[in-house]
Amino acid sequence: LSTASSARGKDASPSGVCTATEIGTTDSHLQAYSFNFTEFHSLRDGGRGSDSSIPAAAAAAGSALRVPAQEAGPHLRVRFTRGRVGIAAPGALPCRPSPAQLPPHKVLRKNLQRGVVLSAGSFLVYEAHKLISGFAEVHASFKVEDVIEQADYLYGSGETEKLYRLLVQHKNSDDAELLWRLARSSRDLAQLGSTSAEEKKQLTYDSLEYAKKALEKNESNSAAHKWYGICLSDVGDYEGIKTKIGNAIIIKDHFQRAIELNPKDATTIHLIGIWCYSFAEMPWYQRKIAATLFATPPTSTFQEALRYFHMAEEADPNFYSKNLLFLGKTYLKLNNKKMALLWLSKAKEYPAQTEEDKQVQKEALELLNSI
Repeated sequence: LSTASSARGKDASPSGVCTATEIGTTDSHLQAYSFNFTEFHSLRDGGRGSDSSIPAAAAAAGSALRVPAQEAGPHLRVRFTRGRVGIAAPGALPCRPSPAQLPPHKVLRKNLQRGVVLSAGSFLVYEAHKLISGFAEVHASFKVEDVIEQADYLYGSGETEKLYRLLVQHKNSDDAELLWRLARSSRDLAQLGSTSAEEKKQLTYDSLEYAKKALEKNESNSAAHKWYGICLSDVGDYEGIKTKIGNAIIIKDHFQRAIELNPKDATTIHLIGIWCYSFAEMPWYQRKIAATLFATPPTSTFQEALRYFHMAEEADPNFYSKNLLFLGKTYLKLNNKKMALLWLSKAKEYPAQTEEDKQVQKEALELLNSI
């Protein structure tokens, strides 16, 4: 832990440097925190000294901690190591040296007693680089696998906004696994009903850039191809039908490449089914546009779409409410009401965990009532 070199009023003290194992011996200006998977919880100053504490405003790892104005100074340095964590406010009193003969297990026990234990298995380093208007931003430096693990947890928990806040900090990463997850997260945030039209448009274009960057970093990443195709399709909604149709072949090529790399990915198989369904029901004026863009315009049939939807279901049964819905819709297009009723009923009864699931349930119910 490095303490700041600035003074704080009449309590000015020289700066000092101490290691993580010396945190248990510092004076009352040391702040202690305990970290759990998605939140920070503030503790008292090691159980003694000042009553002030740094409130924990982070909803997910990597979000910012806010430091009150009375703790203001030019720097705040924070170190998290396995089993121990400490935060020294600017102008903190210098550290006393740790006895050289103190065994590591006693240091850990001492830190446990002082409430400065970090969740086991976490390897995190937080550094604040500046204080602006009396506040400090403390940023995280993670191992990629740690970020991915937490991101997948948040995604599985449906924490769309928290997931985006976590991943957007890594938008300049060179790791394709982080970037395609950020593309997906940006798109998911854009789909929320609480997102404004302006924000939705920006997030849609951002998601395409993140997916594109993921492909540039690793062309052999199946998920990067999948999300590039999805995001490119979304952008077409803002650029007109001509652009959307013009991108159709590119989109399908990326979906097919994704399946080549991961043949068991039910979601990508479903997306090719959607592509086929869209071209099968394309109105005449869009077909005319397609004919001007391609020497041989892309075409498909409802039978081909149905085949892909069933392939997706075979790869991962009941994996996606929308696949159930489109099985029902495709059977309706083929005038098979019995099978349409079967799949639409499954879509209606699918547990709604997302906004999309709720929309699927609503559409399935409307179609069932119309049969």
